[in-house]
Amino acid sequence: MPEIIYWAVPIFLILLLAEFFWCRRRLRPGIKGYEAADTAASLSMGLGNLVVAGLWKGVALGLLYLVYDWRPWTIPQDALWAWGLLILADDFCYYWFHRFGHRVRLGWAAHVNHHSSAYYNFSTALRQSWTGPLLKVWFYLPLALLGFHPLMVIFAQALSLIYQFWIHTEWLRKLPRPLEWLFNTPSHHRVHHGSNPAYLDCNYGGIFIFWDRLFGSFVAERETACYGLTRPLLSHNPIKIAFHEWQAMLTHVRRARHLKNKFLYLLMPPEWDPPDEDEPRLHLQA
Repeated sequence: MPEIIYWAVPIFLILLLAEFFWCRRRLRPGIKGYEAADTAASLSMGLGNLVVAGLWKGVALGLLYLVYDWRPWTIPQDALWAWGLLILADDFCYYWFHRFGHRVRLGWAAHVNHHSSAYYNFSTALRQSWTGPLLKVWFYLPLALLGFHPLMVIFAQALSLIYQFWIHTEWLRKLPRPLEWLFNTPSHHRVHHGSNPAYLDCNYGGIFIFWDRLFGSFVAERETACYGLTRPLLSHNPIKIAFHEWQAMLTHVRRARHLKNKFLYLLMPPEWDPPDEDEPRLHLQA
């Protein structure tokens, strides 16, 4: 079951090619389509993510099995209700992992590469982190403690990732209102990828959007999204894309005069400035 993500890769590529040729024939105003260097960078990031995730999988499974041994009860693997509950619980964990990736700078350093493209298409979905898998497993350990078998947890993560592929497109505008209320859709996720001031740090759900409605992080699509970072990353070098924010963060840690600020640079939001340092950074959001 955990290998489902590898089976899905050929389908991802077929859909990517279909969208590419559709864009070439019927490009609508306001839609950028594809750009060769940007797409190549996204595919390189996706390939690197598969390698890292594959190498890390043994450690992640080991941690899940370690916690699973302490479970107070066992949730059956062959019950339909168990899988429904797992998909819901998995998405709840993903919501907080994703929110951590935006609102804690350590998480942002691992997640920022997914937002670094100025384009929004199926290739952007493949622009995955090389360091994110090292942080992700810690948010899913409660599922093993609740009694979900570790392979069930890994499988649910793969299903979530597969679901999120199709929402990275500009071609599908709005779905029927009940679906827009319940699920994460291209409309909601375009907002998440926008660098517009009104769109920063919102819509963290993976499969479901009601977590954002519940926890106050939902923003509806009201204006055309400007994709990419608030300070654009102009490089298409995968190494630069993967590690530029790690370098910036560690530079701030090294230069901080106070020990507490060295830790806070890791744990505070990305735009945080220490009030007692000589060179405060420009705030990106009031």
